[in-house]
Amino acid sequence: MRGSCVEWERTLGGKRPQELERAVRGARVARVGRRGKFIILDLERRGREAGCVVVHLRMTGRLSVEPERSEPGPWMRVALRLDKGEELRFVDVRKFGRLVPASRPADVHGELGPEPLEARFSADWLYEALRGRRRMLKPLLLDQRFLAGLGNIYVDEALHAARLHPLRRSDGISRAKATLLHAVIRQTLAEAIEREGSSFDSFYRTPEGRPGSYQHQFQVYGRTGRPCRSCGRAVVRIVVSQRGTHLCTRCQPRPRARRVRILPPS
Repeated sequence: MRGSCVEWERTLGGKRPQELERAVRGARVARVGRRGKFIILDLERRGREAGCVVVHLRMTGRLSVEPERSEPGPWMRVALRLDKGEELRFVDVRKFGRLVPASRPADVHGELGPEPLEARFSADWLYEALRGRRRMLKPLLLDQRFLAGLGNIYVDEALHAARLHPLRRSDGISRAKATLLHAVIRQTLAEAIEREGSSFDSFYRTPEGRPGSYQHQFQVYGRTGRPCRSCGRAVVRIVVSQRGTHLCTRCQPRPRARRVRILPPS
């Protein structure tokens, strides 16, 4: 591992390097899975479950398997020695990512909502879940406890496709709009997966080192001042709950303020 003890423990989610070493020494990676934005490495020893390692890449994290003798580079945070002379390396420029040993994944990622591409996430579920909350749409869709796996880019793109303003209140969404939003969330994610994600610089790559290409499909994200691909009006950028947010004000009209009727004194 590289860096100071403080940096190690930040990357390890508050755990000490010795805890990671004890968790992985002599273990075999039995399965690689995912929950929301978390990568889960299930471990076993002698055929028995032996906990897991939970990884969150955040903004600039990357996992790759490299020859043990190859140059690690300046941004390598953790290296786990594998057999056959290889290492599993966790590289992270901005130190936001996490690689945490745990007894079970939920100890790290906590309670998460349904996956957008699984059967549980239905149009009916989304409509009822939206109606049951009184929150702005964008922060709610980014809340991993509500829906697991959506990030800033794909929420902006899905809201534009559904013609919904990010400040719309969730409990005011009609069933028809909820059904449309459900469909475009799935479509947006499916297309992004097909194109291997969105790459902005050399750090946004697949494990094989290839750039994604979904950024060429963006309708609004990162296109401030450029014409909306649907109507031609300039895309604008606002801040919603401290997140940069891109939208077309014609395709996604701002919700009207609700009128409050003031009754005369009785």
